[in-house]
Amino acid sequence: MDRALREFRIRGVSTNLPFLEALIAHPGFRSGDYTTRFIDETPELFRFRPRRDRATRLLQFIGEVLVNGNPEAAGRPRPQHLATPVIPPVVDRSAEPRGTRDLLVELGPERFARWMRDERRLLVTDTTFRDAHQSLLATRFRTHDLLGPAPYYARHLSGLFSLEAWGGATFDVAMRFLKEDPWNRLAQLRAAVPNVLIQMLLRSSNAVGYTNYPDNVVRFFVQQAAEGGVDLFRVFDSLNWVENMRVAMDAVLESGRLLEAAICYTGDLTDPSRSKYDLAYYVGMAKELEAAGAHILGIKDMAGLCKPEAARLLIGALRAEVGIPIHFHTHDTSGISAASVLAAAEAGVDAVDVAMDPMSGLTSQPNLGAIVEALRGSDRDTGLEREPLARVATYWEAVRGAYAGFESDMRAGAAEVYEHEMPGGQYTNLRQQARALGIEARWREVAGTYAAVNRMFGDIVKVTPTSKVVGDLAVYMVTNDLTPEQVLDPDVDIAFPDSVVEFFHGDLGQPHGGFPEALQRKVLKGAEPLRVRPGEVLEPVDLDAEKAEAERLVRRRISDHELAGYLMYPKVFTEFAEHQRLYGDVSVLPTPVFLHGLQRDDELFVDIERGKTLVIRFLAVGEPDEDGRRTIFFELNGQPREVKVTDRSLAPTGPGKRMADDADPTHVAAPMPGLVVAVMARPGDVVERGDRLLSIEAMKMETGVFAEHDGVVGEVLVSPGTQVDTKQLLVVLGEPGGAGGDGAPDE
Repeated sequence: MDRALREFRIRGVSTNLPFLEALIAHPGFRSGDYTTRFIDETPELFRFRPRRDRATRLLQFIGEVLVNGNPEAAGRPRPQHLATPVIPPVVDRSAEPRGTRDLLVELGPERFARWMRDERRLLVTDTTFRDAHQSLLATRFRTHDLLGPAPYYARHLSGLFSLEAWGGATFDVAMRFLKEDPWNRLAQLRAAVPNVLIQMLLRSSNAVGYTNYPDNVVRFFVQQAAEGGVDLFRVFDSLNWVENMRVAMDAVLESGRLLEAAICYTGDLTDPSRSKYDLAYYVGMAKELEAAGAHILGIKDMAGLCKPEAARLLIGALRAEVGIPIHFHTHDTSGISAASVLAAAEAGVDAVDVAMDPMSGLTSQPNLGAIVEALRGSDRDTGLEREPLARVATYWEAVRGAYAGFESDMRAGAAEVYEHEMPGGQYTNLRQQARALGIEARWREVAGTYAAVNRMFGDIVKVTPTSKVVGDLAVYMVTNDLTPEQVLDPDVDIAFPDSVVEFFHGDLGQPHGGFPEALQRKVLKGAEPLRVRPGEVLEPVDLDAEKAEAERLVRRRISDHELAGYLMYPKVFTEFAEHQRLYGDVSVLPTPVFLHGLQRDDELFVDIERGKTLVIRFLAVGEPDEDGRRTIFFELNGQPREVKVTDRSLAPTGPGKRMADDADPTHVAAPMPGLVVAVMARPGDVVERGDRLLSIEAMKMETGVFAEHDGVVGEVLVSPGTQVDTKQLLVVLGEPGGAGGDGAPDE
């Protein structure tokens, strides 16, 4: 009846349709608990909620993709002959079997940790829901695909230790690229899998961002994540600085959830010549974390550098020195990390991270099915059955096909990881960034430069966000043909990426062994670096004021979850909120439709909520009108429906781009391709050498463009939102008191 009422389209006169919809939806009416005075005594029947019009907004989005494409799919061919993912059926609808989350609720964190330590079987975490696709497919898995097998996991894979399903890069990518609400993803996964631990990755004082946040922001985020459904927080610091981890760790302890404090593994324990990160270093840090209240000790081998013998040495030493359980995480970039997992199991590790077979290997985690079979029948038998694993593997194999455009060119293990030491998740993302910047053919040079930058930095721990700093400078050096010698030369002036300046200022913390002083002086250009924990000097945020500002920007009330996201990424959040306002919740669309739209006469069934399914058929795209708008014709639930979309390919392109002349000292050029995100310079401004003129962003890397000499701004040729190419002319900067250029664009 509700659907029938909503399908009415009556124009030009007032109707009682909203009243009837409110009436039949009222719990009292549905239960039959009403009398002849029901309408008189139920005033809320006349408080009509504005129509959300979810169907029209979804049609508008599909039309936009059909006419202008989805930026996420730009340059990525639509996969042909896609297998339809078959969701493993859940036949038994009774309560889910008892799982680790039930045990946590019963025992509490401390006793749960003792249970882990006493458990003989190897406990297994499935990373398919987060790190596997972050590492293999640039974090592009959508909620629609993640939810498919979730009820089957709850029913048939309740023996898993945890699902690593949230945090890390998935938080901002969900909003930035997938146009999804990360909090909604967490809530839906929590509801679908109520009996198995949901695990997240928290970057300590960086939370799920790429910079340090005030302490009260970190605490607020942890509180919201715990209330939203996270059971286990893996907390790490990108420089292994325990002092920088304490605020986040204490916040997790206060939430009553499991705290896994992680050590990031780097270097090589089997190489005596690499003594900076030796066994004593790892044992000492482990004892600090245990003393700080950690329930579980994590070993986060983000680059897959921990060789089998190193794993045996490390786990053996840690088991002997600390009393809390140990959870081992690695990546299979080299192709040998399954052996490291088995060596860790032999040495007594309590839990390991692995990925479902079709999402394993390469820069992801080792193969879950293979590890289970290798241990079957042994004293470390995981207890996981073969058939359920095979069923979900079949599902993930079909799902992966829809993301073929995000696959890297890596087809086998690469021992080069022991040279560049790039984290698995970054390897894929940096390849994507190199492609976007037009330097993919120079990948070997990028990888070699990455290793050189690490050496210049003094051999640091490389994990988000410090790995991003190394990657930013490596890409900057390659795109600008800079050598390490030039970077280190104090007489060669370089506009370092913002992330590099922030790193050497101490905004991410203090590295083991300190900063290289000469390079630090050059990068900071006289600025005094921080020598204390960044959170100590950051003023607490006024949460109420920030919420009011966020609500002003998005023109609606926001939840505390949304506020936590806004505090992490203000610009990303507001852009996502605007996308939601225009198109609604696009996460309900199947992935091929989200990325590529529908093909003519395709019929699509979209569940927008329980009991409400939209049946959409795409009919045709019309010719553009005089304003460049095309009419897209659909059938919605059997009724004709159309939307109008502006064809941006028909919009005027304006004058051609001006390129800078290297010989003209008044020309300020773009150092790399990217998007102009801020412009500080205005015509007529008097600037000094080193003043920031504007900022450019490319694939999350932001760099400033600075004045190379004193002068007066003559022309500013770009504005925020302008896409620029390398060496494109941005600003004309005349000499003090002189002309700043004639302002005439090239014909």
